[in-house]
Amino acid sequence: MRLYLKYLLRNRYLPIFYIVAVLFTGLCLGSVTALAARIQVQDSTGAPLVFEQTPQRIVSLVPTASEILVTIGAGGRLKGATYHDVTLSGSDKREVVGGFFNPSYAHIKKVNPDLLIASSFHRRIIKDAKASGLKVFVYGTKSLAQAWAQMKTFGRITGHEARALDLVKKNMDNLAHVKAKLDKAKMKYKRVIRLMGRDSIMTPGADTFQAEMIRSAGGQAPDFGKTGNIVPVTLEEWTRFNPQVIYGCGDDKRVAEKFFSKPGWKDVDAVKNHQIYYLPCDLTCRASVHTADFVAYLSSLIYTQEFADGENDVHPPGVIDETPLELDISKDLPYVENASIVNAYVFDYPNKTLAVDLKVPMTILSTLEGWRDNITTVGNHYTPPPTWMPGHLPGIDSVRTSILGAIGRKTETTALLTTGADMGNLSIRTETFKNMKVTALVTAGVMSNAVRMSADEGVFYEPGTINILIFTNMHLTPRAMARAIISATEAKTALLEDLDIRSSYSGTKNPATGTGTDNILVVEGKGCAIDNAGGHSKMGELIAKAVYAAVRNAVEKQNGVLANRHVIQRLKERNISIYEITSQAQCNCQQKKSEFNAMVEHLLLNKEISGFMASALALSDAYERGQISSIDAFDLWCGQIAEKIAGQPIDIMDMIWDDRVPIVIKKALNAVMTGAKDRVGENIE
Repeated sequence: MRLYLKYLLRNRYLPIFYIVAVLFTGLCLGSVTALAARIQVQDSTGAPLVFEQTPQRIVSLVPTASEILVTIGAGGRLKGATYHDVTLSGSDKREVVGGFFNPSYAHIKKVNPDLLIASSFHRRIIKDAKASGLKVFVYGTKSLAQAWAQMKTFGRITGHEARALDLVKKNMDNLAHVKAKLDKAKMKYKRVIRLMGRDSIMTPGADTFQAEMIRSAGGQAPDFGKTGNIVPVTLEEWTRFNPQVIYGCGDDKRVAEKFFSKPGWKDVDAVKNHQIYYLPCDLTCRASVHTADFVAYLSSLIYTQEFADGENDVHPPGVIDETPLELDISKDLPYVENASIVNAYVFDYPNKTLAVDLKVPMTILSTLEGWRDNITTVGNHYTPPPTWMPGHLPGIDSVRTSILGAIGRKTETTALLTTGADMGNLSIRTETFKNMKVTALVTAGVMSNAVRMSADEGVFYEPGTINILIFTNMHLTPRAMARAIISATEAKTALLEDLDIRSSYSGTKNPATGTGTDNILVVEGKGCAIDNAGGHSKMGELIAKAVYAAVRNAVEKQNGVLANRHVIQRLKERNISIYEITSQAQCNCQQKKSEFNAMVEHLLLNKEISGFMASALALSDAYERGQISSIDAFDLWCGQIAEKIAGQPIDIMDMIWDDRVPIVIKKALNAVMTGAKDRVGENIE
């Protein structure tokens, strides 16, 4: 004891030393941690940004950037975006801050962001944001390499670096696949031009990512010695280049209609041979998450024969992997042996097949194949875009044989539907009443092929945009199986009406009743015999409920469409662009047209005004169907809205020249635009 006390006295400063050492170490470790947490990046202009912590409230004014954030798993931190992004997953939880051309700084501030992603186009907003102390990332893509780099940067900023790297790798691998395929084909590269313009023919400059995409697809892109995002093309340049393939998007059809009947313009190979394609603008105009997929699709259009030739395949046909469904449907359906998604190479690209194997052979009724007996596998097959055109060349029977061979199933015992909707967006819904159960497996896409039967013309055949497979733990008689198709169809159509899905061909006036390529497959099942699946039966009710819920979920997964999506998006689905309507408006405000455009867009962000416009959309459909004969009361409401916007009594002007806009919607837009015209130059926010 004495020795211990003596030791303590002699070393009385030792505990103090230990305490100080521990505190100092903690401080050092804290500093190291802080340094590790700090993120330093550069935006597309080379400007440095330093983040002490991961941004939690991001506003993006650039649709490409928004898409990247959602894809890498950072969508929960995207709190504000443009109305171009309302079909991205999670859009119902985000503030709409306007459009790309006219974002509202007031709505941006409303989100209280800690990071703003903007384009160099948004100079005024960037200036105001930086003045307020808000971090601004200026986003731009001049090349594919820059696009990949900025994906990685967003991964670092948001803490999703691994997923960002995977996304970049996937794109680069897909581009390498296209190159390897074309190298095997050893064909002569074709001259390809991206069509742009309205009053004149234009195209992207040779230094743009769009020209790079053409080259990646194996095409010769034009080089007229001009640089920039969009450059004019003279008739002499057009005829000298003599494009063999032309592609555009959206309203690029207008410039084609205007010029491709004129001498010189109509005399190039692509026009003479009808090699003109119109593709989705979200893919055509962006260097983003689906760029490599777009390049592969474009290449398959340019070189369809080469893509169809199995000698040029990089990957042999066969199963890549197989994944069980997230929900085990065999618990409710004892006759199901196995249900999985089979990922297999077909025509050199990964195809996904929903395969449901049955324990015993059964009879099925398919709207694609009719009645079939002794079926042991039913399913739904997704074909990716690069296989669409090449798959048409050998014919449907050859395609079917190739699919079944790749997934290891027999033609005689397999019944499949086919679709262009991704099987990764499969929706499964089960409805129950006592011992009776119905399960619906659905894929759905409604944004490019929706039609209104009796109103739209059928011009082509491509099976399966909304595909529905119906199973029950009862035994459906042939009569009940046939009636089940009507119950399922009615439920699908009811859902499309509730979501206000518009016809892709006549959507200005017509809601869609389905897509032009829908199919249903009913399995007879095993159990108590059921002879009725109509609307007055419990079986019909369960089928309808399961289909309705499954289609709703599948549409949200595939297209991001929600019932309460922004009214500007709903106008767009009616082929009514607010930007074009305001740009063409007869307002006598040419010197302030850009302010007028912004004023109208910002007014439609107001809940009262957007509610008024949404009501006009509903009233318009009823009026066009002849359910309402007088809209005098609506005229009074329009007057009140115009007066409220203007702040004084005002006569509503007819500012819309396009007669295709339905009268009720025209009245509503005229009310908003008349009020806006009176307020041009004021800050309405």
